[in-house]
Amino acid sequence: MNELNALRTPEGGALLDEVRGTDPARELAVATRLRREHPAGLVSAALGQARLRQRAVAKFGAEDAGRMFFTPNGVEQSTRASVAAYRARRMRELGVTSVADLCCGIGGDAIALARAGIRVLAVDRDPLTAAVARANAEELGLADLIEVREADVTEVDTGGWDAVFVDPARRGGRGRVFDPEAYSPPLSWAVEAARRAPHAALKVAPGIPHEAVPEAAEAEWISDGGDVKEAVLWFGAGPGPVRATLLPGPRTLTGRGLADPPVRPVGRFLYEPDGAVIRAHLVAEVAEEVGGGLLDATIAYITADEPRETPYATAYEITDHLPFNVKKLKALLRERKVGVLTVKKRGSAVEPEELRRKVLPKPHGTAAVTVFLTRVAGAPAMLLGRPAARS
Repeated sequence: MNELNALRTPEGGALLDEVRGTDPARELAVATRLRREHPAGLVSAALGQARLRQRAVAKFGAEDAGRMFFTPNGVEQSTRASVAAYRARRMRELGVTSVADLCCGIGGDAIALARAGIRVLAVDRDPLTAAVARANAEELGLADLIEVREADVTEVDTGGWDAVFVDPARRGGRGRVFDPEAYSPPLSWAVEAARRAPHAALKVAPGIPHEAVPEAAEAEWISDGGDVKEAVLWFGAGPGPVRATLLPGPRTLTGRGLADPPVRPVGRFLYEPDGAVIRAHLVAEVAEEVGGGLLDATIAYITADEPRETPYATAYEITDHLPFNVKKLKALLRERKVGVLTVKKRGSAVEPEELRRKVLPKPHGTAAVTVFLTRVAGAPAMLLGRPAARS
């Protein structure tokens, strides 16, 4: 806390400006020079904050990350700004004007909500984390919309707020927590808090089992740039269809309760669904969209004979379908003068990097090939192809 206060003084701010973007290899030399004119503790705090800001750029962008304050856990656990902004827009579309943000962390979600014009009560029980969230609201000019309160979220009265947003801690002393009841606070508590509010959104791990989703909730899986970031349980409008939302966009695919697609022979094209689509169990919806079926009943690869545009899957044109055989693959790559090899897998125990070392120890040319290690109707197989041309 003292370090945060010191960094927000004129001297601390000047130091932060001076060490901005410091190369880690030069930190010792920079620290030695600055300690001749500034307290050693303040120099260390500024350099540590500079490192955190560099890490935070990927989530918050250079402009915000360069003004905000962070803790190590705060950078690791905070929501990516694009995802938080999408959720805030959904809240606004629901008519929400005020939100109790419980387990607010360093304030990333509160910032997104405030920028959507929503008044926020941001609550965290850790004194330093709450202080950082308050500092961030002030630094970004949002203090008039964000009230930060240091408190146990289970003791906060949310009765006067339009909505509740809960982001339980999913990391413990031994790393990531997978049991929803081991969250802090537990998912069961968060669900009860959500039921009492007119609207609510609970952020949970994308690996949450579908059977753990409460009946009253709509479950939405969100990916950003192809990476699955989270699942959100929405309350207030009754159970809704399962959704997969892809950012940027957003593009949202909703479930229609389709039966599993049939297994069919390998066609000319392979479609690799986005991870959010797979987590949401909406592969059947994509298969119907592209007119395809599955390579294998247990594998989320879709095959079809015709190319069809879809934002929910990446299309590849398949050139070869072979039984799994390392020697044959190595010979084929040499024959085709392959220099760039991408290895993808589903349903295979082979590690892509290990296979790449074996079959392409050195480039044979400039051709590029994608190899899919998978199963076709239960049998280990290799499919070779390339990204399909977009129309």
